[in-house]
Amino acid sequence: MPPALIARVQEDLVSAMKARDELRLSVLRMMKTALKNKEIEKIRPLEEPEALQVLQTLVKQRHESVEQFTKGGRTDLADKETKEIAIIEGYLPAAPSDAELAQAIDAAIAETGAKSPKEMGAVIKAAKAHLVGKTVDGKALSDLVRDRLARMAGGR
Repeated sequence: MPPALIARVQEDLVSAMKARDELRLSVLRMMKTALKNKEIEKIRPLEEPEALQVLQTLVKQRHESVEQFTKGGRTDLADKETKEIAIIEGYLPAAPSDAELAQAIDAAIAETGAKSPKEMGAVIKAAKAHLVGKTVDGKALSDLVRDRLARMAGGR
């Protein structure tokens, strides 16, 4: 695990204990455990991108839970998950702006020479390469790429 990230999580965990902030404390413990488990799985310290991927997975899981709890009428649980998302996202880099996303997709399409939605995978991979260091919502990115490629294919 990147020393800076684990140190920050550990420091914040101690602060949350002292402040008796139960929600923050449980989220930080869960983050630390998830990162540690991934480290054990890899049998080596995590690199920064790997650690960020673990946190992004935790955020994605919580978004899915919010959706399920909302469908089930459990707004209390959905609210708790939403608060957890906010805490975890505090440790992730900023998301790219719409303009940055569009620019990355344009560059990826130009690089790959994609002309139809069939080539979506290559475009997404190339776009992600342009957005390294940012927190990218994979579903939103794939939706944008699909739309752009569909317009290109339909516009000809």
